[in-house]
Amino acid sequence: MGLKIMSLLASATVAASGGSALAFATDGVSIANGLHLMVPADADYQTRRQVTVKNRPPAFDQKTSSYGKDKKTMSLTLPLVLADGRVVFNVIRVEREVHPTLTAAAALELNKLAAQLLTDDNTTDFWANGSLE
Repeated sequence: MGLKIMSLLASATVAASGGSALAFATDGVSIANGLHLMVPADADYQTRRQVTVKNRPPAFDQKTSSYGKDKKTMSLTLPLVLADGRVVFNVIRVEREVHPTLTAAAALELNKLAAQLLTDDNTTDFWANGSLE
């Protein structure tokens, strides 16, 4: 399997199962048009897992008399302490831009297809080693 023969499920049910709940809470960090969250159970500040969410609403363009797209971004950061003591920040970002006339159902479908890009068997080799096959 690979990217060149990738197939995604349209109108799919996407859900996580197993595992245990990872609770996030606000930490008071100011984010313009957004929110910063962290895992309070992570006692070590330098390895505390965190999420940043941002929202940019659609803006009205007076020149074209129409609205542009909104932009929503979520970033999950998992810090790692290297053997030499340096801290590196592993990040995954999810970003979506949609026009305000897109239906809620269509926007949700976009989310579900995107979730499959992260977890589908066809994308495993890409995420593991960058394979474009």
